[in-house]
Amino acid sequence: GATGAIVTIEHESGLLEDFKRALMELIPKGAGYLHDRIDDNAHSHLRATLLGASECFPVIDGRLIRGTWQQIFFVELDVRPRHRRVVVQVVGE
Repeated sequence: GATGAIVTIEHESGLLEDFKRALMELIPKGAGYLHDRIDDNAHSHLRATLLGASECFPVIDGRLIRGTWQQIFFVELDVRPRHRRVVVQVVGE
């Protein structure tokens, strides 16, 4: 199952901490989730589902177009280390 997400957010330390806190408040660890009986990482799956596993950006004249402060982040939400592979797909006009 998916426990990683792709997000866009401004790379500012206060905002990144707010983002982390908001996720922990919205979907706290150890809140009695049924999946925790198996892997003890239900909160990871639920957070990943909420955030999503993909983003879409326009590419114009070979350049990625995004907002002035918009950064692309992979968010690791699982409780144990793992190897990840990120796929970037460019779709033509």
